Amino acid sequence: MSVMRKEMEKYRDIDEDELLKKLSEEELQRLEDELEELDPDNALLPAGMRQKDQTKKAPTGTFQRDNLLAHLEKQAKEHPEQEDLVPFTGEKRGKAWVPKKRVDPIIESVTLEPELEEALASASDAELCDIAAILGMHTLMSNQQYYEALASSTIVNKQGLNSVIQCTQYKPVPDEEPNSTDVEETLLRIKRNDPDLVEVNLNNIRNIPIKTLKAYAEALMKNTVVERFSIVGTRSNDPVAFALAEMLKVNTMLKSLNVESNFITGMGIMSLIESLQSNTTLQELKIDNQSQPLGNKVEMEIASMLEKNTTLLKFGYHFTQQGPRLRGSNAMMNNNDLGGEREQTETGGRNGSCYAYAHIISQLNCNHFIKLVLGKFVCECVCS
Repeated sequence: MSVMRKEMEKYRDIDEDELLKKLSEEELQRLEDELEELDPDNALLPAGMRQKDQTKKAPTGTFQRDNLLAHLEKQAKEHPEQEDLVPFTGEKRGKAWVPKKRVDPIIESVTLEPELEEALASASDAELCDIAAILGMHTLMSNQQYYEALASSTIVNKQGLNSVIQCTQYKPVPDEEPNSTDVEETLLRIKRNDPDLVEVNLNNIRNIPIKTLKAYAEALMKNTVVERFSIVGTRSNDPVAFALAEMLKVNTMLKSLNVESNFITGMGIMSLIESLQSNTTLQELKIDNQSQPLGNKVEMEIASMLEKNTTLLKFGYHFTQQGPRLRGSNAMMNNNDLGGEREQTETGGRNGSCYAYAHIISQLNCNHFIKLVLGKFVCECVCS
């Protein structure tokens, strides 16, 4: 390889234009003819069209299979076979393999007491099955029969040992009913700002046009009622994600958004995450199980954006890397802690001020002063 590389080094700095200028008209014509006939880089062409025909013999006629087979057989007979490196002399080496004799196991005759012999002889299959469970012979029955026999004092298995070959009958699980949401009617209700429409569920409706999904996002910009919006398994893509991102920048009512199991790429997901910088009401966002993985770079950006957000409480996505996963979980824990403190501060004016005042007073060193002040403040809040 090194010799070939050295040979190619001298052709690296050749000026092709200068070489072409030195060629005569006849040489240029010959070069052009060669280039027209040859196309070695096109793998779709057969071999005969990728290189010039260099055969000097005249054709002998059409292809005849029988003549070709006869010619090959004649050549095979005329040319001697290759000699073996170690000639075969007919001498046998080593020992002949003799299979080992199998000895049948001796079945010992077990004698029991006459009372046990009589009890076992008259026992039914159901009773034998329970005895096997008590003796720990769980391989003779199913797990359900074994544990039921141990847990009950009566004979539970009415089928006996013949039920061993029968598998456990599981209850059939019915298929999930199709989503009955009327797409067009629900869109009109969102545009009318219907006060009864709090949740919109379009999950698993696969024939919704992308244009309609974008119209949903545009309608939610002005809607002040819908709190939960879910489009799982609706074949949504990046344009839908971009429209939802623009909606989140202006919507102040939506609390939950679910876009799982769709065809949204990393760019669409990033647009949704970046829109959280302008949104302070969304508390739950689910983006998991997209058609293609987001990648490490996108996950790092998601973790960075989650750390900047203080209102999102639930984030549905399974990070593939440990670093972004840890950062995202810490961000959600911090947001939940802040949400709890914010809720305690905002509930009932005097109680909220009492909580904040208690937090400040607890930093003092005088325990007696703390007890007196806190006790008086709590009493005022409760009495008033």
